[in-house]
Amino acid sequence: MKKVLIISYYWPPSGGAGVQRWLKFVKYLRCFGWEPVVFCPENPEYPETDHSLASDIPENLEVIRFPIWEPYMLYKKLLGQKKEDKINAAFLSEKKKNKTLENLSVWIRGNLFIPDARKFWIAPSVKFLGKHLDTHQVDAIVSTGPPHSTHLIAGRVAAQHRLPWLADFRDPWTNIDFYKELKLTALADKKHRKLESWVLQKADAVSVISNTMATDFDNICHRPYEVITNGFDNADTDHVAPEMDKKFSIAHIGTLVSSRNPVTLWEALKNLLQANAALADDLEIKLVGKVDFTVTASLEEYGLSRYVNKIDYLPHNEVVTCQQQSQVLLLIINNTPNSKMILTGKFFEYLAARRPILCLGPEDGDAARILDDTHAGLLAGFGDVKTMEGHILHLYAAFKAGTLTTESSGIDKYSRKELTRRLALVLNQITSGK
Repeated sequence: MKKVLIISYYWPPSGGAGVQRWLKFVKYLRCFGWEPVVFCPENPEYPETDHSLASDIPENLEVIRFPIWEPYMLYKKLLGQKKEDKINAAFLSEKKKNKTLENLSVWIRGNLFIPDARKFWIAPSVKFLGKHLDTHQVDAIVSTGPPHSTHLIAGRVAAQHRLPWLADFRDPWTNIDFYKELKLTALADKKHRKLESWVLQKADAVSVISNTMATDFDNICHRPYEVITNGFDNADTDHVAPEMDKKFSIAHIGTLVSSRNPVTLWEALKNLLQANAALADDLEIKLVGKVDFTVTASLEEYGLSRYVNKIDYLPHNEVVTCQQQSQVLLLIINNTPNSKMILTGKFFEYLAARRPILCLGPEDGDAARILDDTHAGLLAGFGDVKTMEGHILHLYAAFKAGTLTTESSGIDKYSRKELTRRLALVLNQITSGK
């Protein structure tokens, strides 16, 4: 087998969305002639931990854990947080914070820690891997970001050892939804864009998770891009389906940041509840994961708090069960300028759960296209309350009739094993000249 070194910040026991993509690739790479070796932090700052994911790690996998220094203790002190408090991703705040201190911390994060707060991992990792690869040969290097510091490690090591390099982007860099919230100076913005261009130019291959993201990167650096979406693992759902929720549950699984606050849905539900007493008896809004305080405030404003079933973070194996037993799965695309390219990992697990998907997002985005292709659910555009009301009534009528199912089709191409096969083809291509 050929060997590939994978540089990833997120690795079990990390929980959340960041770990899933490459954990599943690693799980199946051996099926396609590649032996993975994982390089990850020894002492990272993870927003969540999930020990259930260890079951997906292949037997006898080589994992190199290397120490990292991160400035998060300084951040916690600045905001008055405790040492054991977790740092939420994507500007999520479960409680209202001191605005002045928050703005200062964001400015420091965006302007002093470029490309991200893991920048201090770069130089020591390059030095360590440079020596390590002198005696432990590999055939290719992969970096997956964010954090994009991983790309800078991989790029330097690949150049030192003349190794082919695949840079994988789970999210955009300068076009990520919160980029403008970083309060960047012109100089800091220039540095981010310069580093982004360097990675796109130097990598032997670049993989992204959606067609629109590929188009967006092509505007920065014109070159081929490999679109390999996120997906679902059949092994996660190959068991007896759980008993369905008794209530008409509309479930959102994952983090609900302020840019995903589905005000259109809340307004539609408020209108329907006022006119439909039966719906008021049956409705359950199931929110699994962390919820920004702005979402909580909106639920209160629209009189929906009493319908909410808030569930804290669940291990991934329990998340899969929760998805399968929910009546409707709620998919919310961030209402941001880059909304068309957003394809969250949970979307594909929703497909595997084979429950109807109710989506709020752009009608011409990548998620809308896949929903249409797979016949897996219904979509309403941002602000389209009437269409959202119609979708909810349609789903609720099917629930009352006992016929609430989905006829999704053509989803096998999103299985993790099939996606890994496509990844292996890319690795074969960039190593063919070695």
